[in-house]
Amino acid sequence: MELREKVNAAVKQAMRDKAQARLSTLRLINAAIKDRDIAVRSEGNDTGVDDTEVLGILGKMVKQRRESARSYEEGGRLDLAERELAEIEVIEEFLPRALTETEVASAIEAAMAEVGAESIRDMGRVMGVLKARYTGQMDFGAVGPKVKERLSA
Repeated sequence: MELREKVNAAVKQAMRDKAQARLSTLRLINAAIKDRDIAVRSEGNDTGVDDTEVLGILGKMVKQRRESARSYEEGGRLDLAERELAEIEVIEEFLPRALTETEVASAIEAAMAEVGAESIRDMGRVMGVLKARYTGQMDFGAVGPKVKERLSA
């Protein structure tokens, strides 16, 4: 089942269960996907977004909420931080399992071998391979420095 269909099915189930907090988060996911659809169509692509782009959207939503939760905790607003963390849990249901540190390291090695990366100039190609294969499974903000370190060594 396509991710968009899974989200829609979850919306219907949340409506049946009268789970307002979950329903609210699911609607935010749908809105983000539809916003991206509109942006893609205005660029001339009539097919809309695919699952890879949806995974990217979901990953971005999780990252935003983690930053918000951290800010709320620093500001002493634990109630708002808890709400952000609850939204993260709902969003993560649609993301694939995150890779462990060992799996990330082996994925980096495999991507470097695939593109024949030898210097820092090959970093973009390595990151492109990783993003194509592991969107939603790894934090590319944390992976970038690791790739850079490996290519610099």
